[in-house]
Amino acid sequence: VSLSVQPLRGQVALGNHLVLSCTVAMGTGPLSFSWHRVGSGAPLGTGPHMELPHVGHNDSGQYRCQVSDGDSVAESDPLNVTVLGEQDHEAG
Repeated sequence: VSLSVQPLRGQVALGNHLVLSCTVAMGTGPLSFSWHRVGSGAPLGTGPHMELPHVGHNDSGQYRCQVSDGDSVAESDPLNVTVLGEQDHEAG
């Protein structure tokens, strides 16, 4: 299972559009996808693509995709997403 991201390198400006794509080289049956952020419990989405239309600071982190073909489950390596833009001006 491999993950790709637009824009490249997973660096996206605040408020911009981010697309994560999951591709699989295994299995022939119907595949089910789920998206997870490392450290967060609930799945973020299903399907081979996940879109974040307006990225916020809390969207940065590591994402991974999990694929099941009914028999086995494969998981991608975590992909790091960095949100670029105005830093919070709060100190402490």
